Amino acid sequence: MKEIVIKISLSMLLLIGVTTAFNTRKDRDFGTHQLDVETKKAVLKVLDEYMITFNAKNLKAWEATYHFPHFRLASGRMSVLENAGERDSTKVFVELSKAGWHRSAWDHRNIVQGDSSKVHIDTKFSRYRADGSKIASYESLYIVTKEKGRWGVKMRSSYAE
Repeated sequence: MKEIVIKISLSMLLLIGVTTAFNTRKDRDFGTHQLDVETKKAVLKVLDEYMITFNAKNLKAWEATYHFPHFRLASGRMSVLENAGERDSTKVFVELSKAGWHRSAWDHRNIVQGDSSKVHIDTKFSRYRADGSKIASYESLYIVTKEKGRWGVKMRSSYAE
């Protein structure tokens, strides 16, 4: 009898654990599945502008797609921009150009989580030379937030140098 009670108790614990795991997963996915079309469009538009202004080497317009403070984790270090205009465009774009960079393009942008004020986007982008040959591709995670009624890139983490 004692063995039956133990087996039933273990079965109940297993059932509770599985149910909790599925409920937790459902709760965690809530934001992703409940994003409205307009939010998705707004987030992707910010990323479009981000790439367009970056390729135009227009630092002021590129930073206008950010929210500040702005965080970037790459090459093993976290950099923080407290405000727009703290960087020298020469340093940003000339260094890339020395490596042969001409432009970048999104390979994919997949919204993986989000709600009405914050969205996580799994991305991959590639850097290209002027002749169209690919320099490299980098997977990354972008976090786009809505602050004071405007969507902007708040954080990004990539494997780019």
